[in-house]
Amino acid sequence: MRVLYLYCHPLPESFHAAIRAEALTALQAAGHEVDLLDLYAEGFDPVLSEDARRRYHDESRNQQGLEPFIARLRAAEALVVQFPTWSFGPPAMLKGFFDRMFMPGVGFDISNPAAVKPLLGHIRSITGIVTYGRPFWYAVYMGDPPRKIVMRYLWWFTGWKARRRYLGLYHLNVASAEKRAGFIAKVKAAMAGV
Repeated sequence: MRVLYLYCHPLPESFHAAIRAEALTALQAAGHEVDLLDLYAEGFDPVLSEDARRRYHDESRNQQGLEPFIARLRAAEALVVQFPTWSFGPPAMLKGFFDRMFMPGVGFDISNPAAVKPLLGHIRSITGIVTYGRPFWYAVYMGDPPRKIVMRYLWWFTGWKARRRYLGLYHLNVASAEKRAGFIAKVKAAMAGV
């Protein structure tokens, strides 16, 4: 399966980098074709500029400058999204990726505004790998926006057809080495069945 691995963390020495390394190894060992899209390392510009917003609905111009990223998204059969939770949401870099990439003609068809249609039906699987600094109960109290982004928002773009999986490590700030290793093992096992 062609997997677009969307990774969002700025530090190469982070726990997230360790998770990513093991996840990529497991995906490749399972025979998947992996395209790592590291938003920070590739210098993705998350800002929806004034000009980009003005041409957002114009499908003849709205993809300008984003063509390579759009091609990678369109080639994917599976999407793995890995990120930390900051302020009970994804990092601004990842939110900006969604704002800029999931546009008319790419993420959805808005030719009939009363009946908007998703355009990413080729994605058959979505997996979220997410960490939180706070405990599970606190995330639930806040509505757990990262979980909703992966399990509801991204799922809509596939026409509610993709298989979904969510791997969350809560209370990372106080997680023991054993708990961290257990989470990495869980991620590795999940990658075989993406």
